[in-house]
Amino acid sequence: MSDPVVEAQKREAGEAAAALVESGMRIGLGTGSTVRYTIEAIGRKLTRGELHDVIGVPTSEASDRLARSLGIPLASLAELPRLDLCIDGADEVSPELDLIKGLGAALLREKIVAAASARLAIVIDAGKRVSRLGTRAPLPVAVLPFGWQSQLPFLAELGAVPELRRDASGEIVVTDDGLFLLDCRFAEGIDDPAALERALAMRPGIVECGLFLNMCERVFVAGDAGVTELRRRSSTAAPEA
Repeated sequence: MSDPVVEAQKREAGEAAAALVESGMRIGLGTGSTVRYTIEAIGRKLTRGELHDVIGVPTSEASDRLARSLGIPLASLAELPRLDLCIDGADEVSPELDLIKGLGAALLREKIVAAASARLAIVIDAGKRVSRLGTRAPLPVAVLPFGWQSQLPFLAELGAVPELRRDASGEIVVTDDGLFLLDCRFAEGIDDPAALERALAMRPGIVECGLFLNMCERVFVAGDAGVTELRRRSSTAAPEA
C-alpha cells in the first residue's frame, strides 16, 4: 500500500506541472505514478474549458489509456514530430537535474518523446532527489531479448550488478516495444554517467538506458513544505531553486 503522505506529495507535484500547459500546445505525456496526476489535471482543465486545442503524445500504452479515458486528444510522433513540452516523472534526480528513469518500463518511448520536445519538465516527490545518480534506484537498461544473457558480463565489467526484471509472479517484464529490462545497481552510485551512457550506446543488443542527461529544463519537487521548482540555468551551470 502506498504511503498517503507521499501520494499527496505526488499529486501536488503533478498538478503544479500542469500549470505549464497552455492552449494550443502539443505535449508529451509521461508515464508513472506522479505524472498520472498531471495528466488527470490536464483532462480536468480541458473538460472545464480552461484549456483548448491541446494534443498529447503518450509515452506508454498505460498513459495512452489514461489520457483517452479523460478525453485528451492524442496523436503520434509521426503526426506531431515536434512537441512544445513533455512532462514526465523520474526515479532519481541529481543536483544537476540529470535523471534516472525507467522503473515504469517506458524509458525508450519516454526518451524519444523527450528528445522531440522543446522542453522537458519532471515531477517527483522529495524522496527522488539524490546527490549522485544510481545511489537510490537501479539504472534500467533495455535490451533485445535475443542474447540478453550476453549483456550480463559486459554490464558487470562496467561496475554494475545487473538483474533481469521480473514481475511479482516471476514472469519476465516485457516493455511495450518488446524489450527486456536489466536493472543495474552500482554499489557507490554512477561515477561518470556520461561515459557510462556512451559505453552502453555502443553495445550491440542494448537499445537504450535510463540515463537522461542534459535534457531536463525544470523539476517540480513536492515535499513537506509544498512544491519547489528547480530550474537548469544552462547545460553546464548548476540548477537554481
